[in-house]
Amino acid sequence: MQADHFDQQKLLALAAEDVALAQLAHRKRTLPELAAVEAAVEAQRTLSDDVVRAQTVVRDLDREQKRLEGDVDTVRQRAARDQQRIDSGSATPKEITGLQHELESLGRRQGDLEDQVLELMERREAADATLAEAEGGLAGAQGDQERAEQARDEALAVIAEGIAQHHAKRDQIAGTIPADLLKVYDRVAAQTGSTGAAELKARRCQGCRIEFYGTELASYRNADPHTVLRCENCNRILVRTAESGL
Repeated sequence: MQADHFDQQKLLALAAEDVALAQLAHRKRTLPELAAVEAAVEAQRTLSDDVVRAQTVVRDLDREQKRLEGDVDTVRQRAARDQQRIDSGSATPKEITGLQHELESLGRRQGDLEDQVLELMERREAADATLAEAEGGLAGAQGDQERAEQARDEALAVIAEGIAQHHAKRDQIAGTIPADLLKVYDRVAAQTGSTGAAELKARRCQGCRIEFYGTELASYRNADPHTVLRCENCNRILVRTAESGL
């Protein structure tokens, strides 16, 4: 294939834009800001679970305390009724003795229940502190996620701007390259997954870094300036410059 030597050299500028675009694509995939968002989301998920667990503990303690306080009220009411019967004088001596024994038992029961209520109140205080800590952590994690997402969006915006600029530059350069030469370049670029041309510099292909010797080097040296050379190793178009070492 033949192509003007200066058109061939334009391929190096085209390749530089493709390299820049590939670098930006890689940067977009591996942004540390993306990992920061993922970490913030995971932290928020963990802290949300902590809040739910703490809320469940508080609700369970509330139900238990309410039940115990209801039991205390029941005991008090029973004791009041017993005491009222004793005070009314309507009970027989035997009934009074039984009522007095029951009052003693009810007093012990009430004391036990009130102790349990006090213990639950202490546990509730600790549970409230745990819940407050979890909610504070969750609020902080939500703030961290918002900041991480903002940093990610800003970084992606910079990358998007760079991609747009390099695409525009690439299109501009491609528009000055003959269609048949550009077609070959694009086909090779698709095959290599990177660029379709590389500089022949110091007898070495700058695409695959292989160095040429002997008859192969001689064939490159003796080729017409307008002949489109190809690297035997990576198949890229070899663009000759003053630094080719030929």
